[in-house]
Amino acid sequence: MSSTIFIVDDEKNIRRTVRMVLEGEGFTVEEASSGEEALARLPEVAADVLLLDVQLPGISGLDTLERIAKLKSESQPTIIMISGHATLADAVRATKAGAYDLIEKPLDRERLMVALRNALERRAMAREVEGLRAMAEERSEMVGQSAAMLALKAQIAKVAPTRTRVLITGESGTGKELIAKAIHRQSALAAKPYVKVNCAAIPKELIESELFGHERGAFTGATARKRGLFEMADGGTIFLDEIGDMNLSAQAKVLRVLQSGEFSRVGGEQVLKVEVRVVAATNRDLQAAAAAGEFREDLYFRLNVVPLRAPPLRDRADDIPILAAAFIELACRENGMKVKTISAEALAVLAAYSWPGNVRELRNEIERLVILSEESIGVGDLREEIVAEVARRRRDAEAAPAELPRVELPAEARALPLREFRDHMEREYIRIKLDENGWNISRTAALLGIERTNLHKKMRALGLSRDNQGSAP
Repeated sequence: MSSTIFIVDDEKNIRRTVRMVLEGEGFTVEEASSGEEALARLPEVAADVLLLDVQLPGISGLDTLERIAKLKSESQPTIIMISGHATLADAVRATKAGAYDLIEKPLDRERLMVALRNALERRAMAREVEGLRAMAEERSEMVGQSAAMLALKAQIAKVAPTRTRVLITGESGTGKELIAKAIHRQSALAAKPYVKVNCAAIPKELIESELFGHERGAFTGATARKRGLFEMADGGTIFLDEIGDMNLSAQAKVLRVLQSGEFSRVGGEQVLKVEVRVVAATNRDLQAAAAAGEFREDLYFRLNVVPLRAPPLRDRADDIPILAAAFIELACRENGMKVKTISAEALAVLAAYSWPGNVRELRNEIERLVILSEESIGVGDLREEIVAEVARRRRDAEAAPAELPRVELPAEARALPLREFRDHMEREYIRIKLDENGWNISRTAALLGIERTNLHKKMRALGLSRDNQGSAP
């Protein structure tokens, strides 16, 4: 598809000459003779580049440029100004308003083509960067509508606008970094720096230098002064991921920053001051680590002002269909593929699996499925261990003992008619299974050997909900 160039010039001969040149190069060309006409036609033309004369009757080219800049539309064209009498002041004004280039008349063919190709290349790169940024943001979104996720999002909404410290706990792969990013994005510091530190990935002997920086000659290899991550995060948020792996010496310095906002670079005497919000995360039990002398108890209490827990995927299996759909779309887009579908049977198996690696494991599995499967993902495409575990659990649920124990029924139950007795026992059995599975609908349905929708229908018919815990209707 050819790029569209929109020529705006009051001189008809110039428009005709430039049109002939550009169409000869394979471009699509549109014309306007005034700024007013250009502004009116801009939405319909959807130009990639606008060649805009500085001197126009009515609204000048520079005024037109400034009006276009204020539109801030996603389809805003890249603008190249053209003029035979442009002054330095005109050039400065055009640059400040967002013009990419300014070409003097009479237009030189080679100069024009170089400017156009550079503008189009820059435009393509900007779109690619924006696409990558959008995908990065999409990877940072917290997906899920389960009770556990709604409760977590409500907690984030309360704590994010404050400047208080937050400690995020949870198993590996549960999305603790997503929680930290959500807190930063929803805070007053959203436009300020967000710095992530993976404490587990930095060698213990380098962690202090990474966090607080160092002076030249502080140690072998320190050939220049280096700013630390706390300095880089000044005014914003620093996320200390896997803080439970930080050594005690570095913990003491972090504690000092939390208490006073002050620190010194390694090998330096100057006291630096920063104002930064600290969000920390760990998959360890820091309270137990503090009791064992492996983590500073005073630091633990400083960090644990507001504790948030990232729920494991097994506690939010209702979110698996939503997560799977989101990961399929994202993986297809990143790999340049047409969006694939997934069968209901495959989704049921995914929902019934235990996911020891949590959301990270699910995302990796979905990416593998997108790359290796055909148009639709079926049960046969899933990893063998996933299918085997779910099949084993279903067999265990369906297996009945050789001889059921005799049940002593209370007098009131023996007095019920058969239909009411059957409903009563079914209600109690389903309630027990829901309790055993933390009222996780998808997992309970899989263990009962029925569809999730059927379980919902039975619960409504029997008056079962988490609120009333199955009291008789």
